[in-house]
Amino acid sequence: MTQKIIPVIMAGGKGTRLWPLSRSSSPKQFIQVVGEKTLFQKTLERLANAAIYEAPVVITNQDFRFTVAEQAREVGADLSAIILEPVARNTAAAIAAAAFHLRQTFDEDAILQLLASDHEIDAGPDWSDAVATARQTAASGKIVTFGIKPSEPATGYGYIERGEPLASGAYKVKRFVEKPELAAAEAMLATGGFFWNSGIFMCRVDLLLSELEAFAPDVHEAAGAAIASAAVDLDFVRLDEASFQASPDISIDYAVMEKTQNAAVVTSSFAWSDLGSWDAVWKLCDKDDNANVVIGHATVMNTENSLVLSRASHIAVQGLKGVAVIASEDAVYVGRLDEAQEVGKLVKHLTKSKDTSGLTETHPTSYRPWGGYTSLLNGDRFQVKRLFVLPGKKLSLQKHFHRSEHWICVKGTAEVTVGDKVTFVRENESVYIPQGDLHRLYNPGKIMLEMIEVQTGSYLGEDDIVRVSDEFGRG
Repeated sequence: MTQKIIPVIMAGGKGTRLWPLSRSSSPKQFIQVVGEKTLFQKTLERLANAAIYEAPVVITNQDFRFTVAEQAREVGADLSAIILEPVARNTAAAIAAAAFHLRQTFDEDAILQLLASDHEIDAGPDWSDAVATARQTAASGKIVTFGIKPSEPATGYGYIERGEPLASGAYKVKRFVEKPELAAAEAMLATGGFFWNSGIFMCRVDLLLSELEAFAPDVHEAAGAAIASAAVDLDFVRLDEASFQASPDISIDYAVMEKTQNAAVVTSSFAWSDLGSWDAVWKLCDKDDNANVVIGHATVMNTENSLVLSRASHIAVQGLKGVAVIASEDAVYVGRLDEAQEVGKLVKHLTKSKDTSGLTETHPTSYRPWGGYTSLLNGDRFQVKRLFVLPGKKLSLQKHFHRSEHWICVKGTAEVTVGDKVTFVRENESVYIPQGDLHRLYNPGKIMLEMIEVQTGSYLGEDDIVRVSDEFGRG
């Protein structure tokens, strides 16, 4: 039995609202938006106090399993478990599965705290006070939400109206309000007693499961069966697909929070944003004398109230007001900041064309259990990648039917297998892998191995690979 809070982090979303930095295969929780760490890594660091928290449980899409593990490793965060959703079923089923897992692993009266992985939060004294109040309230038999004191009549958030005060310092929830029109949001702020719904909540495991059984029995049954038939794969808990797929596609708000009589709200004024659009990023960041936010390789002149961010080429912006200019390695977005909520519509438009759909799906950098790669250059019958291999890790023993590869070592020492021959390739040395030959790359050293890979051939897709042996269980 634990007296600590068990964090449950939701990290399975595939949102593209921060396109072109975020893609369906590299959503905003796993990218660096502001600073050197991803939003997921910042979430882990907020939960690092071992006196308060157990190691987190992460719920994610199976496509992101190695990204979760690697980004946790980078910040030195231990995880209790990584639960993999085989299909998307909204938040109720995922949270229910986590609760069943916690009941097995800890105890039914353990207290969980549910958090999104893609929010920006100032984890200062106000945050700590809110967590302490929520824990006391949850222990008394309430499902506690975190309400944020609104700084503006935002229309992109749901609201909570607080009711009668509780002995713990929290309040009963009077009602939940869907994302309002501007006039309704202004009226709520003028009236007082309304708070942004942060999507963070805390409760006892047994209470959550009993409320799910009462109000969403199909979700409860499906999630319980998915955990009962789950498989342990390396460090991952794979939910049973058939069982999990049987769950209704419903959010925890609709399934439980808007029906339960045990909802409470802890109100606070800690800085919080769901970073759901580029204007939210602009509002969050420090600005220059002209209210500009400039991040990365960029210069502005005679420009006001704008966000300019570049991860690649140097961007120069002159004579504009209220714009967002965002450059990734392979795409640039330019739009008005006050229309930043519409980026999702633009992304949907891009997905309709085969010429641009890839820009919404795949990010140039992809993570693998052994490290990852960044696509640097693509052409007719050739492409160039930067491979980075973690110390002690190896790629699968594999071959390709349609391409040859040239590997140049730029950092570290590589052990390369080609056919029956094993050689060491050191910095400034290279090796050639003929089409069809079995080969493997291994980093025997203690530092990151970096290689430049040049592929040439008639077909260069990632599916042109036959794995003969793989330590990560990939076919």
